[in-house]
Amino acid sequence: MTFPDFPRSARYPPEWALDHLMGPNVLWLAESLSQVMDLRPGMRVLDLGCGKAVSSIFLAREFGLQVWATDLWIGATDNLARNRETGFEDRVFPIHAEAHALPFAEGFFDAVVSLDAYQYFGTDDLYLAYLVRFLRPGGQIGIVCPGLVAELDAVPEHLEPWWEPEFWCFHSPDWWRRHWERSGAVTVEHADLVPNGWEHWLRFSEVCAEFGYPKDSAVPVDSARDAEMLRADAGRTIGFSRVVGRRASGG
Repeated sequence: MTFPDFPRSARYPPEWALDHLMGPNVLWLAESLSQVMDLRPGMRVLDLGCGKAVSSIFLAREFGLQVWATDLWIGATDNLARNRETGFEDRVFPIHAEAHALPFAEGFFDAVVSLDAYQYFGTDDLYLAYLVRFLRPGGQIGIVCPGLVAELDAVPEHLEPWWEPEFWCFHSPDWWRRHWERSGAVTVEHADLVPNGWEHWLRFSEVCAEFGYPKDSAVPVDSARDAEMLRADAGRTIGFSRVVGRRASGG
């Protein structure tokens, strides 16, 4: 659970990420995104699809941000309790909202982040133009989400035992770059696969499977199955796409 790629995450108890997981280790995803974004103390940040607000608390603590922890599946009251437990009630503000009905003023945020969530709504051709309305001119948007090394026309034979229809929302960094640039909403500043991302995902899945996580049966994660798939793929097809864009200064 400790990687030199993620020195900040290594300072957190592994049980904290495990107890609140809703997918791959969101601390690692948040830290990998922070390595390619411009995050400064005092910035107002929207954490869109924050789940149980683990990423929001991490970003507030590590970078001195004010974070609006926004999610549809997890209620604001539950996330408020986690904020209070960790002492970040004054810097992490839980919001219960759907991604297409955000209750914020236009131009309010200095940055938007989304971790293991954007693929569920951001493939819509119209969505980015909607989202950047809430971002100040010159502000950044960054995502990390399950992705592909290259776009697929068919399911690779070696992945057929594990492939789910929802995996078709996974896309390569090049796909995301084109998708964002043609919208005209942002200038793409960075688009790549998180280095060693599939190996990190595999390690986390193996630990989860070994120790029986997730404990909450309502969390739709099968760690053992994910580990089997990632071992079979060995980075040939699946990883994490990491993309950062900036709203035009005069936008």
